[in-house]
Amino acid sequence: MSKVDASVSNPIGPDIVTAIFRGIGQVFFQENAITGGLFTLGIALSSPVMALGLVIGSALGTVVACFLGFDRKETAGGIYGFNSALVGIATFFFFQPGVVSICLLIVGSILAAPLTRLMRSSVPFPTYTSPFILITWCLFFLGQSLGAASTDPSVGPLVANAPTGHVFESTMHGVGQVMFQASIWTGILFLVGIGISDWRHAAWVAAGAYVGMLVAGYHLTGAAKSLDPERLIERSMFTNISLGLYGYNATLAPVALFLWRRKLIPAILGMLLTVPLTEMVPYLGLPALTLPFVLATWLVLAFGWLEQKYLGDSPRS
Repeated sequence: MSKVDASVSNPIGPDIVTAIFRGIGQVFFQENAITGGLFTLGIALSSPVMALGLVIGSALGTVVACFLGFDRKETAGGIYGFNSALVGIATFFFFQPGVVSICLLIVGSILAAPLTRLMRSSVPFPTYTSPFILITWCLFFLGQSLGAASTDPSVGPLVANAPTGHVFESTMHGVGQVMFQASIWTGILFLVGIGISDWRHAAWVAAGAYVGMLVAGYHLTGAAKSLDPERLIERSMFTNISLGLYGYNATLAPVALFLWRRKLIPAILGMLLTVPLTEMVPYLGLPALTLPFVLATWLVLAFGWLEQKYLGDSPRS
Protein backbone atom coordinates (compact mmCIF):
# COMPACT_ATOMS: atom_id res chain seq x y z
CA MET A 1 0.00 0.00 0.00
CA SER A 2 1.48 3.47 0.77
CA LYS A 3 5.24 3.89 1.08
CA VAL A 4 6.82 4.60 4.44
CA ASP A 5 8.66 7.81 5.29
CA ALA A 6 12.44 7.53 4.92
CA SER A 7 12.98 8.59 8.54
CA VAL A 8 11.32 5.48 9.97
CA SER A 9 13.78 3.20 11.73
CA ASN A 10 14.10 -0.57 11.67
CA PRO A 11 11.08 -2.11 13.48
CA ILE A 12 13.06 -4.00 16.11
CA GLY A 13 12.28 -3.78 19.82
CA PRO A 14 9.65 -1.22 20.88
CA ASP A 15 9.24 -0.01 17.29
CA ILE A 16 7.79 -3.34 16.24
CA VAL A 17 4.57 -2.55 18.11
CA THR A 18 4.20 0.59 16.01
CA ALA A 19 4.87 -1.44 12.86
CA ILE A 20 2.21 -3.99 13.85
CA PHE A 21 -0.47 -1.34 14.24
CA ARG A 22 0.66 0.45 11.10
CA GLY A 23 0.09 -2.87 9.34
CA ILE A 24 -3.50 -2.84 10.58
CA GLY A 25 -3.91 0.78 9.46
CA GLN A 26 -2.58 -0.11 6.01
CA VAL A 27 -5.75 -2.13 5.34
CA PHE A 28 -7.23 1.30 4.51
CA PHE A 29 -3.90 2.64 3.15
CA GLN A 30 -3.11 4.51 6.38
CA GLU A 31 0.46 4.32 7.64
CA ASN A 32 -0.59 5.36 11.12
CA ALA A 33 -0.36 3.29 14.30
CA ILE A 34 -3.11 5.29 16.03
CA THR A 35 -5.39 4.53 13.11
CA GLY A 36 -4.53 0.84 13.47
CA GLY A 37 -5.28 1.04 17.17
CA LEU A 38 -8.72 2.54 16.51
CA PHE A 39 -9.41 -0.18 13.93
CA THR A 40 -8.53 -2.80 16.53
CA LEU A 41 -10.77 -1.17 19.13
CA GLY A 42 -13.62 -0.99 16.62
CA ILE A 43 -13.34 -4.69 15.86
CA ALA A 44 -13.01 -5.58 19.56
CA LEU A 45 -16.39 -3.88 20.19
CA SER A 46 -17.89 -6.21 17.62
CA SER A 47 -15.83 -9.39 18.08
CA PRO A 48 -12.91 -9.66 20.53
CA VAL A 49 -11.91 -12.97 18.94
CA MET A 50 -11.54 -11.43 15.50
CA ALA A 51 -9.67 -8.46 16.99
CA LEU A 52 -7.21 -10.94 18.49
CA GLY A 53 -6.83 -12.66 15.12
CA LEU A 54 -6.22 -9.27 13.51
CA VAL A 55 -3.38 -8.34 15.88
CA ILE A 56 -1.81 -11.80 15.80
CA GLY A 57 -1.89 -11.79 12.01
CA SER A 58 -0.24 -8.39 11.70
CA ALA A 59 2.34 -9.33 14.32
CA LEU A 60 3.26 -12.57 12.53
CA GLY A 61 3.57 -10.84 9.18
CA THR A 62 5.73 -8.08 10.63
CA VAL A 63 8.00 -10.45 12.58
CA VAL A 64 8.46 -12.71 9.55
CA ALA A 65 9.38 -9.69 7.41
CA CYS A 66 11.99 -8.67 10.00
CA PHE A 67 13.35 -12.21 10.24
CA LEU A 68 13.63 -12.58 6.46
CA GLY A 69 15.35 -9.22 6.11
CA PHE A 70 12.73 -7.49 3.97
CA ASP A 71 13.08 -3.77 3.31
CA ARG A 72 13.25 -2.05 6.70
CA LYS A 73 11.26 1.02 5.74
CA GLU A 74 8.48 -1.01 4.16
CA THR A 75 8.35 -3.34 7.16
CA ALA A 76 8.24 -0.42 9.58
CA GLY A 77 5.42 1.11 7.54
CA GLY A 78 3.22 -1.98 7.88
CA ILE A 79 3.54 -3.14 4.29
CA TYR A 80 4.04 -6.75 5.35
CA GLY A 81 1.45 -6.63 8.11
CA PHE A 82 -1.83 -5.75 6.45
CA ASN A 83 -2.32 -8.89 4.35
CA SER A 84 -1.40 -11.05 7.34
CA ALA A 85 -3.77 -9.03 9.53
CA LEU A 86 -6.63 -9.67 7.12
CA VAL A 87 -5.81 -13.38 7.00
CA GLY A 88 -5.90 -13.46 10.80
CA ILE A 89 -9.29 -11.85 11.08
CA ALA A 90 -10.75 -13.80 8.14
CA THR A 91 -9.81 -17.11 9.76
CA PHE A 92 -11.90 -16.35 12.84
CA PHE A 93 -14.67 -14.91 10.67
CA PHE A 94 -15.14 -18.24 8.92
CA PHE A 95 -14.11 -20.66 11.69
CA GLN A 96 -14.50 -20.88 15.44
CA PRO A 97 -11.29 -20.84 17.50
CA GLY A 98 -9.86 -24.35 17.73
CA VAL A 99 -6.73 -26.32 17.00
CA VAL A 100 -7.34 -26.42 13.25
CA SER A 101 -8.36 -22.78 12.85
CA ILE A 102 -5.48 -21.51 15.01
CA CYS A 103 -2.99 -23.54 12.95
CA LEU A 104 -4.52 -22.17 9.76
CA LEU A 105 -4.30 -18.61 11.11
CA ILE A 106 -0.63 -18.99 12.04
CA VAL A 107 0.43 -20.65 8.79
CA GLY A 108 -1.64 -18.30 6.63
CA SER A 109 -0.42 -15.14 8.37
CA ILE A 110 3.20 -16.26 8.11
CA LEU A 111 2.89 -17.11 4.40
CA ALA A 112 1.17 -13.80 3.61
CA ALA A 113 4.36 -11.80 4.24
CA PRO A 114 6.67 -13.57 1.75
CA LEU A 115 3.82 -13.82 -0.77
CA THR A 116 3.34 -10.06 -0.47
CA ARG A 117 7.06 -9.56 -1.03
CA LEU A 118 7.09 -11.94 -4.01
CA MET A 119 4.12 -10.32 -5.70
CA ARG A 120 5.35 -6.77 -5.08
CA SER A 121 8.70 -7.61 -6.66
CA SER A 122 7.41 -9.60 -9.63
CA VAL A 123 4.39 -7.72 -11.00
CA PRO A 124 4.54 -4.21 -12.49
CA PHE A 125 1.35 -2.93 -10.82
CA PRO A 126 0.04 -2.62 -7.25
CA THR A 127 -0.88 -5.96 -5.69
CA TYR A 128 -3.07 -4.47 -2.92
CA THR A 129 -4.82 -7.25 -0.96
CA SER A 130 -4.35 -10.02 -3.53
CA PRO A 131 -2.02 -12.07 -1.24
CA PHE A 132 -4.73 -12.03 1.44
CA ILE A 133 -7.35 -13.14 -1.09
CA LEU A 134 -5.33 -16.08 -2.42
CA ILE A 135 -4.33 -17.35 1.02
CA THR A 136 -7.80 -16.94 2.51
CA TRP A 137 -9.39 -18.89 -0.35
CA CYS A 138 -6.98 -21.73 0.42
CA LEU A 139 -7.73 -21.56 4.15
CA PHE A 140 -11.48 -21.41 3.49
CA PHE A 141 -11.53 -24.72 1.62
CA LEU A 142 -8.75 -26.33 3.67
CA GLY A 143 -10.54 -25.53 6.92
CA GLN A 144 -13.73 -27.13 5.65
CA SER A 145 -11.88 -30.27 4.52
CA LEU A 146 -10.11 -30.54 7.89
CA GLY A 147 -13.37 -30.23 9.79
CA ALA A 148 -12.86 -26.83 11.39
CA ALA A 149 -16.09 -25.68 13.08
CA SER A 150 -17.76 -22.90 11.12
CA THR A 151 -18.95 -19.74 12.83
CA ASP A 152 -22.65 -18.99 13.21
CA PRO A 153 -23.68 -16.32 10.67
CA SER A 154 -26.64 -15.28 12.86
CA VAL A 155 -24.42 -14.06 15.71
CA GLY A 156 -24.44 -10.27 15.89
CA PRO A 157 -21.80 -7.83 17.16
CA LEU A 158 -20.83 -7.90 20.84
CA VAL A 159 -21.97 -4.29 21.34
CA ALA A 160 -25.44 -3.89 19.86
CA ASN A 161 -26.02 -1.39 17.08
CA ALA A 162 -27.66 1.89 18.01
CA PRO A 163 -31.16 2.54 16.59
CA THR A 164 -30.47 4.63 13.49
CA GLY A 165 -31.93 5.02 10.03
CA HIS A 166 -31.37 2.33 7.41
CA VAL A 167 -29.15 4.54 5.24
CA PHE A 168 -26.73 5.42 8.04
CA GLU A 169 -26.67 1.86 9.35
CA SER A 170 -25.95 0.35 5.92
CA THR A 171 -23.25 2.93 5.22
CA MET A 172 -21.43 2.27 8.50
CA HIS A 173 -21.77 -1.47 7.94
CA GLY A 174 -20.14 -1.01 4.55
CA VAL A 175 -17.15 0.65 6.20
CA GLY A 176 -16.87 -2.03 8.89
CA GLN A 177 -17.27 -4.94 6.48
CA VAL A 178 -13.83 -4.28 5.02
CA MET A 179 -12.76 -6.24 8.10
CA PHE A 180 -15.88 -8.43 8.33
CA GLN A 181 -17.81 -6.33 10.89
CA ALA A 182 -21.50 -5.45 10.56
CA SER A 183 -21.37 -2.91 13.36
CA ILE A 184 -22.23 0.78 13.36
CA TRP A 185 -19.69 1.45 16.12
CA THR A 186 -16.95 -0.34 14.19
CA GLY A 187 -17.69 1.71 11.09
CA ILE A 188 -17.62 4.97 13.06
CA LEU A 189 -14.30 4.13 14.72
CA PHE A 190 -12.86 3.13 11.34
CA LEU A 191 -13.84 6.51 9.90
CA VAL A 192 -12.43 8.36 12.90
CA GLY A 193 -9.17 6.45 12.57
CA ILE A 194 -8.91 7.17 8.85
CA GLY A 195 -9.86 10.82 9.41
CA ILE A 196 -7.05 11.26 11.93
CA SER A 197 -4.63 10.11 9.26
CA ASP A 198 -6.22 11.80 6.20
CA TRP A 199 -9.68 13.37 6.15
CA ARG A 200 -9.90 13.10 2.36
CA HIS A 201 -9.49 9.34 2.56
CA ALA A 202 -12.19 9.20 5.24
CA ALA A 203 -14.52 11.14 2.94
CA TRP A 204 -13.86 8.73 0.07
CA VAL A 205 -14.45 5.73 2.34
CA ALA A 206 -17.79 7.09 3.57
CA ALA A 207 -18.82 8.03 0.03
CA GLY A 208 -17.88 4.58 -1.26
CA ALA A 209 -19.95 2.78 1.38
CA TYR A 210 -22.94 5.04 0.63
CA VAL A 211 -22.66 4.76 -3.16
CA GLY A 212 -22.17 1.00 -2.96
CA MET A 213 -25.43 0.72 -1.03
CA LEU A 214 -27.28 2.89 -3.57
CA VAL A 215 -25.93 1.14 -6.66
CA ALA A 216 -26.68 -2.32 -5.24
CA GLY A 217 -30.31 -1.30 -4.79
CA TYR A 218 -30.89 -0.43 -8.45
CA HIS A 219 -32.61 -3.78 -9.13
CA LEU A 220 -33.88 -4.41 -5.61
CA THR A 221 -37.37 -5.83 -5.21
CA GLY A 222 -39.13 -7.25 -2.19
CA ALA A 223 -38.53 -10.82 -3.35
CA ALA A 224 -34.98 -10.37 -4.64
CA LYS A 225 -32.41 -12.79 -3.24
CA SER A 226 -28.67 -12.93 -3.65
CA LEU A 227 -25.64 -14.76 -2.36
CA ASP A 228 -23.88 -13.34 0.66
CA PRO A 229 -20.55 -12.34 -0.95
CA GLU A 230 -18.61 -13.70 2.02
CA ARG A 231 -20.47 -16.69 3.42
CA LEU A 232 -21.96 -17.84 0.10
CA ILE A 233 -25.42 -18.35 1.61
CA GLU A 234 -28.56 -17.10 -0.11
CA ARG A 235 -30.61 -14.50 1.67
CA SER A 236 -32.75 -11.46 0.92
CA MET A 237 -30.82 -8.95 -1.14
CA PHE A 238 -32.20 -6.22 1.10
CA THR A 239 -30.49 -7.92 4.04
CA ASN A 240 -27.18 -8.15 2.18
CA ILE A 241 -27.38 -4.45 1.33
CA SER A 242 -28.28 -3.58 4.91
CA LEU A 243 -25.26 -5.55 6.14
CA GLY A 244 -23.00 -3.38 3.97
CA LEU A 245 -21.88 -6.26 1.78
CA TYR A 246 -21.99 -4.19 -1.43
CA GLY A 247 -20.30 -1.17 0.11
CA TYR A 248 -17.04 -2.41 1.58
CA ASN A 249 -15.19 -2.95 -1.70
CA ALA A 250 -16.47 0.44 -2.85
CA THR A 251 -14.71 2.04 0.14
CA LEU A 252 -11.25 0.80 -0.84
CA ALA A 253 -11.21 1.42 -4.59
CA PRO A 254 -11.60 5.22 -4.50
CA VAL A 255 -8.85 5.61 -1.89
CA ALA A 256 -6.44 3.45 -3.92
CA LEU A 257 -7.22 5.39 -7.10
CA PHE A 258 -7.07 8.76 -5.35
CA LEU A 259 -3.56 7.85 -4.20
CA TRP A 260 -2.70 6.98 -7.81
CA ARG A 261 -4.17 10.12 -9.36
CA ARG A 262 -5.92 12.92 -7.50
CA LYS A 263 -8.86 13.07 -9.86
CA LEU A 264 -12.56 12.48 -9.29
CA ILE A 265 -13.39 10.35 -12.33
CA PRO A 266 -11.00 7.40 -11.73
CA ALA A 267 -12.01 7.15 -8.07
CA ILE A 268 -15.72 7.28 -8.86
CA LEU A 269 -15.38 4.77 -11.72
CA GLY A 270 -13.54 2.32 -9.49
CA MET A 271 -16.14 2.76 -6.79
CA LEU A 272 -18.99 1.97 -9.20
CA LEU A 273 -17.27 -1.04 -10.78
CA THR A 274 -16.92 -2.83 -7.44
CA VAL A 275 -20.67 -3.36 -6.98
CA PRO A 276 -21.46 -5.63 -9.97
CA LEU A 277 -18.18 -7.44 -9.35
CA THR A 278 -19.23 -8.08 -5.75
CA GLU A 279 -22.45 -9.65 -7.02
CA MET A 280 -20.69 -11.79 -9.62
CA VAL A 281 -17.73 -13.30 -7.71
CA PRO A 282 -19.78 -15.47 -5.26
CA TYR A 283 -21.37 -17.30 -8.20
CA LEU A 284 -17.89 -18.69 -8.92
CA GLY A 285 -18.13 -20.50 -5.58
CA LEU A 286 -15.55 -18.21 -3.98
CA PRO A 287 -15.93 -15.68 -1.15
CA ALA A 288 -15.63 -12.24 -2.73
CA LEU A 289 -13.40 -10.86 0.03
CA THR A 290 -11.70 -7.78 -1.45
CA LEU A 291 -11.34 -9.20 -4.97
CA PRO A 292 -13.92 -6.77 -6.45
CA PHE A 293 -11.86 -3.86 -5.12
CA VAL A 294 -8.65 -5.28 -6.58
CA LEU A 295 -10.20 -6.06 -9.99
CA ALA A 296 -11.99 -2.72 -10.25
CA THR A 297 -8.83 -0.82 -9.35
CA TRP A 298 -6.71 -2.81 -11.77
CA LEU A 299 -9.24 -2.10 -14.54
CA VAL A 300 -9.09 1.64 -13.95
CA LEU A 301 -5.29 1.54 -13.78
CA ALA A 302 -5.28 -0.34 -17.09
CA PHE A 303 -7.55 2.31 -18.64
CA GLY A 304 -5.10 4.96 -17.40
CA TRP A 305 -2.16 3.09 -18.91
CA LEU A 306 -3.96 2.75 -22.26
CA GLU A 307 -4.90 6.41 -22.19
CA GLN A 308 -1.30 7.45 -21.54
CA LYS A 309 0.12 5.07 -24.16
CA TYR A 310 -2.24 5.83 -27.03
CA LEU A 311 -3.72 9.25 -26.27
CA GLY A 312 -1.20 10.98 -24.03
CA ASP A 313 0.89 12.48 -26.83
CA SER A 314 -1.82 12.85 -29.44
CA PRO A 315 -1.72 16.24 -31.20
CA ARG A 316 -4.70 18.49 -30.65
CA SER A 317 -6.79 19.55 -33.61
